[in-house]
Amino acid sequence: MCQSAVKPNGTTDPQNEFGNVLENYKRIIYNVENAKAKYRSADDNVSIMAVTKTVAPEKINFAISQGITLLGENRVQEYLSKKDQYDKTAQVHMIGRLQTNKVKYIINEVAMIQSVDSIKLAKEINRLAVKNDRVMDVLLEINIGDEASKSGVAAEGLDELIYEAAQLENVRIKGLMAIPPVGCGEDMFDKMHSIFLRVKEMAVPGVSMETLSMGMSGDYELAIKHGSNLVRIGTALFGARNYLEG
Repeated sequence: MCQSAVKPNGTTDPQNEFGNVLENYKRIIYNVENAKAKYRSADDNVSIMAVTKTVAPEKINFAISQGITLLGENRVQEYLSKKDQYDKTAQVHMIGRLQTNKVKYIINEVAMIQSVDSIKLAKEINRLAVKNDRVMDVLLEINIGDEASKSGVAAEGLDELIYEAAQLENVRIKGLMAIPPVGCGEDMFDKMHSIFLRVKEMAVPGVSMETLSMGMSGDYELAIKHGSNLVRIGTALFGARNYLEG
């Protein structure tokens, strides 16, 4: 775990904070490339997303300066409070649970919504996308572990959601997202990959299975083994945090 260096006056040292992020990022890149070499084709692309919940904008911008091109936002209100300070060269995705009444705040702010788990939410995204003359890329989120504490459509209800959402002209389904239960082993990852491949074979018009967003700080190498091509990493990149830093 990366700790902030503390100066005599009790404040943290930004240079050390940034150094920790750089070393963490180098380690993540090495681990991703190693997992690809062990389990995947050398030509496979795996994107690294920086999850920015409670992370200060200056630290996020430093990560962008080192090569991060994707940011994952969990909370609409927090994102809106920080977005004007972000380096705009990185693309922003909404990855957290999204209420329909919050869609209006991000419809023109993010490049993708990864947490679509109901036709109600998909229809509201489509309505506002039409109103704002844009098309929104989305991922459908599956609650692969059937956990009551997590959002996501049940695996058994995915096909119905796909066919209904595919009819929405200003929503483009680009893949699937999931958060397998902590310590679940390989079965859940394998199940998620199988679902992804099955949906791809369905060849539903308007649906392109380009992205399988799966894997976080503690399990991203396992996720890559099982087909993930977008890993969402917060703690392993920025260090442990539970409040909005300075």
